[in-house]
Amino acid sequence: MQKKKRQVPHTYVIVFIFILISAVATWFVPGGKYVDNVEVINGQEHVTKVFEYIDSQPQTWEIFAALFKGFENQAGIIIFILMIGGAFWIMNESRALDVGIFSFLRFTRKLEKFKLIRMLGVDNIIITLIMIMFSLFGAIFGMSEETIAFIIIFVPLSITMGYDSIVGVSMCFVAAGLGFAGAILNPFTIGIAQGLAEIPLFSGFEYRIFAWFVLNIVGITFILLYARKVKKDPSKSLVYKEDEYWRKKGEADVESLTYHTPKSAWITYILLLAGMIAASIIYPVSTLKIGNSESTVSIIPILTGIFAIMGFFSLKKSAHFFVLMLLIYTICYLIIGVMGYQWYIMEIASLFFGMGLFSGIAMNRSANNIAKLFIEGAKDIMSAALVVGLAGGIIVVLEEGRIIDTILHSLSSAMKEFGQLGSVSVMYGIQTLINVVIPSGSAKAALTMPIMAPFSDLIGLSRQATVVAFQFGDGFTNMITPTSGVLIGVLGVAKIPYDKWVKWITPLMIILMILGWLLLIPTVTMKLNGF
Repeated sequence: MQKKKRQVPHTYVIVFIFILISAVATWFVPGGKYVDNVEVINGQEHVTKVFEYIDSQPQTWEIFAALFKGFENQAGIIIFILMIGGAFWIMNESRALDVGIFSFLRFTRKLEKFKLIRMLGVDNIIITLIMIMFSLFGAIFGMSEETIAFIIIFVPLSITMGYDSIVGVSMCFVAAGLGFAGAILNPFTIGIAQGLAEIPLFSGFEYRIFAWFVLNIVGITFILLYARKVKKDPSKSLVYKEDEYWRKKGEADVESLTYHTPKSAWITYILLLAGMIAASIIYPVSTLKIGNSESTVSIIPILTGIFAIMGFFSLKKSAHFFVLMLLIYTICYLIIGVMGYQWYIMEIASLFFGMGLFSGIAMNRSANNIAKLFIEGAKDIMSAALVVGLAGGIIVVLEEGRIIDTILHSLSSAMKEFGQLGSVSVMYGIQTLINVVIPSGSAKAALTMPIMAPFSDLIGLSRQATVVAFQFGDGFTNMITPTSGVLIGVLGVAKIPYDKWVKWITPLMIILMILGWLLLIPTVTMKLNGF
């Protein structure tokens, strides 16, 4: 009798198991919380965190309520995913993205005539440049949730290049994660952590630039080696079976498409140009902030002028190329909005929603047809949105059980018997563990830095080193923890099972965590600027 093959649990099952484990922990871990202790020193108020035990709240039937609250807490990301899915489905129906990928790859193949590029490999150059760009986005303005929108672009590109969905996800999500961990000027982690540690904002950035380079060299090399293995033998991909979904979507012959420009595309062009001209009048200059520096430029009027020219010529060629221009401009305005106007997921989702509507109009689709396509897209990506809410239930159980602060206090107490290097290593370990249950960098900085910074003074450790320990501990596990709504959303959109992702990324996580610890050593043993 043939032995039945062991079935891997569904992603939903895995996440629910984490909820159950968290609920069980609330029965055994004492409750606790940190309270503010205000002291007046030399006429100035200093606030420190003091831990006190309180009654825990053991969770039973609340695990089901946690699902509801998880959906409630993660509503922003869930709606973001649904709107992105619907918008891209409208655009994808036009086959404009396929046309863009085909044109891009045809152009890159022409570069192979150059010996140096042929020797390095065109695909290697493409993957590296894309990853560096997204890593900079993560390091400078903390790109995280925004990467969900790019999965629908880079996964099909990766599949068409002969790779798999993991490589596509790595191009944007993993790259942004490497940058987030490197965090040169990330205001959501470094900015908040240094402010709470009461050290000059974005000081010590020279060493963080060095750390960013090291992390990216190692991370990108890992991705390129995996990509080469998949290109050589596609069956070695962990997600070869799952990628059948993407391969089927790209099967139609792009070269057989009929290129045309309906009148509705010209009407869309005029309407958008009028809107951009109005925006140029309202916002003649924009102040773009990168870390602690800012630059005032007339970026919206410049983009409007370029759109007037390039939009006209793209329409003369085909509406497909005009829709691609809409995608490019959506990305441009996303960057401007985030850097200049503090946009977050609501504004970004609205931007992509507009892109989807105007793409449908430009391709002469009826209102009913556009609505139908949007619903189909939201339905296709629904599983990704649902699992984000499910994962949010883990945090809810730990918070409702009142044990998160107790876990933090127990871990921080372990540092008392260690020296400087030992203490910064333990801090790094604590931040890494905490990130598994509190993936928000801002929330974790607010919780841990008021405790860690004064403790570092007691043992003669630089507060800057404490910030770096927080930075690395916060960054790496974002790419593997099931409590991260962004990770679960990314995997859901890419159709990658969580268990297969963990299997693939675990070796990279081990390498990065060891590398993070090695990069912490100079912060203790060497005299660095800002430390």
